[in-house]
Amino acid sequence: MKASRIAAVTAAAGTAVLALAVPASAHVTVQPEGAAAKGGYTVVDFKVPNERDNASTVKLEVNLPADHPVASVMPEPVPGWTAHITTSKLAKPLTVHGKKIDEAVTKVTWTADGKGIQPGYFQKFPVSLGALPEDTDQLVFKALQTYSNKEVVRWIEVPQKGQDEPETPAPVLQLTAAADDQGASGARNAADKTAQQTAAADDSQGDTDTTARVLGVVGILIGAAGVAYGVFAGRRRSA
Repeated sequence: MKASRIAAVTAAAGTAVLALAVPASAHVTVQPEGAAAKGGYTVVDFKVPNERDNASTVKLEVNLPADHPVASVMPEPVPGWTAHITTSKLAKPLTVHGKKIDEAVTKVTWTADGKGIQPGYFQKFPVSLGALPEDTDQLVFKALQTYSNKEVVRWIEVPQKGQDEPETPAPVLQLTAAADDQGASGARNAADKTAQQTAAADDSQGDTDTTARVLGVVGILIGAAGVAYGVFAGRRRSA
């Protein structure tokens, strides 16, 4: 009986720990649908899970980084949601395709037309971004998630390298090398591979030529030995 009670308490404790751990791992995130290369364009998905059992997510606000503004921001229509774009004047104008831009999107807000994101579900909010900045390795999007019970969760803490993930981390988009850099790297790798294959072919050809020469010499020696043997045998018969 005592053992069964201990097992029951242990199982209950494990369940409680799991219940506490699951919400901590589910938060608003951002992921590119393809490559997010510096200086390029991409489509990103803001993934919003519902962390509450008794309320629905009815609003999402995503703030774009003011220190690295993006000239073009276009949300994709999401059924059941209305998107609103907020623009602001830039302290430092951007130059895109030779044209100066002094205003950019600083926030995108999605509001549910109906019940929103129900408990146990998640929703993706796609946005087209470009051109991505070239002077940073990441973009931080601070987000606010509003529930039907008026609760607001602020996903605004910036994760730091070498430290534990904060309780309410902000969505972070990691940027890759510019397309030109990737192309140059690919060209260098291809050139190196071609050079290695050429060297291997030359070595193989050299080995083949050496083998042929050796076999030729051996053939000549064998032929000479045969002739000498034939002459010697003929002399013996004559004697």
